[in-house]
Amino acid sequence: MNWSSVASTIPVLTTANTSRGLTEAGTGVPFVACELLYETYQSAWRYATHVSHTPRPIRVLLSRAMAARAVSTPIGTLGLVATGDGLSGVRWSANGLRDEASPILDEAVAQLEAYFAGALIDFDLPLDLAGTEFQRSCWLALATIPYGQTASYGEQARRLGLGPDSARAVGAANGQNPLPIVLPCHRVIGADGSLTGFGGGLHIKRFLLEHEGALLPLG
Repeated sequence: MNWSSVASTIPVLTTANTSRGLTEAGTGVPFVACELLYETYQSAWRYATHVSHTPRPIRVLLSRAMAARAVSTPIGTLGLVATGDGLSGVRWSANGLRDEASPILDEAVAQLEAYFAGALIDFDLPLDLAGTEFQRSCWLALATIPYGQTASYGEQARRLGLGPDSARAVGAANGQNPLPIVLPCHRVIGADGSLTGFGGGLHIKRFLLEHEGALLPLG
């Protein structure tokens, strides 16, 4: 199988302005999985040969270098990861990450700091998302939920043109969101108004919603 011909059909996701929604622009070799380069070479080899049955994707995959950065925020130190194409990960911990130079990460840090200072409500960053088509559509739909507002999983499904029985699948996709805060899965709540699950913990979800004015502070 020719990897170049396969890669040319997979979109690289970018954004001009999240307040207008995220759009696809151009194509290229996808960053298949952020975590892959942190795993052993053997694991990467197994993945690539499973995908294409040739060793070529390994060389392509390893050539797409990642940069990482730790950023201190009111909710703790976050770990940011980026490829040359865009921001690919926001982690709840920076453990194991080594700060590296990247203009994308420079801008991501600046925008996160502005967000927590109350000076920014819409992120404007290039994104490099690794996921299924359905996952990416769910993640991008998160950016259409306005700052200071919330939506239920059913409402998010409707934004995607799906029926109410898709709410559970949408919730599962949100749970795999690689860019929390930037793609604001914290703004999705239960139909009864409950906060429901969140990768960073419900206390952080509440903090973010209170910070945006979507919830009144407790006590």
